[in-house]
Amino acid sequence: MTDNTPQISIVIPLYNEEESLRELADWIQKVMRENDFTYEIIFVDDGSTDKSWEVIGSLSSKSKEIKGIKFKRNYGKSAALQVGFTDASGKVVITMDADLQDSPDEIPALYKMITEDGYDLVSGWKKKRYDPLSKTIPTKLFNAATRKMSGIKLNDFNCGLKAYRGNVVHAIEVYGEMHRYIPVIAKEAGFGKIGERVVQHRERKYGVTKFGLNRFINGFLDLLSIFFVGKFGKKPMHFFGTLGVIAFFIGFVILIELSIEKIFFNVGGIAERPLFFLGMLATIIGTQLFVTGFLAELVSRNSATRNNYLIEEKISL
Repeated sequence: MTDNTPQISIVIPLYNEEESLRELADWIQKVMRENDFTYEIIFVDDGSTDKSWEVIGSLSSKSKEIKGIKFKRNYGKSAALQVGFTDASGKVVITMDADLQDSPDEIPALYKMITEDGYDLVSGWKKKRYDPLSKTIPTKLFNAATRKMSGIKLNDFNCGLKAYRGNVVHAIEVYGEMHRYIPVIAKEAGFGKIGERVVQHRERKYGVTKFGLNRFINGFLDLLSIFFVGKFGKKPMHFFGTLGVIAFFIGFVILIELSIEKIFFNVGGIAERPLFFLGMLATIIGTQLFVTGFLAELVSRNSATRNNYLIEEKISL
């Protein structure tokens, strides 16, 4: 039986990039032909209001390798990537932006790092950037914080040009603003061989950047979510219960101490001291945290995904 699985799936999320799509598609196809790759190009139109979808339709009618998916409205890059990942069938999946700032000439080297060097994921590093300071400074801060929290030694987590082993994209879920944390999500899923390659960053040729400072703030909150869910998603009682027991114990010790002073040393005004209120507050917060952990544990135990685990290999008789 002939294996019709393409070697490479190229997933391209886009929003209002009608000027660049034809040039990008021609460039990708040129690289694919030169390297004799079998491939598919999946354009995911994130609710564009220009003629992007018409251009994609025209390109698809001329080439069977070009596919298109269009959202009814704008959902964001993470949603576009997730839908593209679901539809991708290639042994290696490459993601890139549609604004021509990512070079398709980098694809063969990224493909080699996955297929020959054994990486699960390779992230591009735009060492020399052509973005304004309003984008590069927040990006540097974001990369430093993510590097510190995740332990993944990447210089550019948010580079749109990435390569994945096919099973990686089908084992992870991307939503919110979490596309910038895909290496972290992949690591949490068990794909630990993550590499980096310096790639060319080109000046924007058409249109305007879609970057906003609010994405940086939302992205940091998503980073906290990833770490919490990744570490405590299946055992929330370990987090809330531990904090609850510590807080309750502190409050209990304070109240016992104050009670001893009142009973045995006849110290007056106990109920008016700040320490009394601190003890009461710690006891109440501790109880609430413990109950929160208990309820979260009940929700987790009844979740449809409570026993979803990623199996790498299986030997059966």
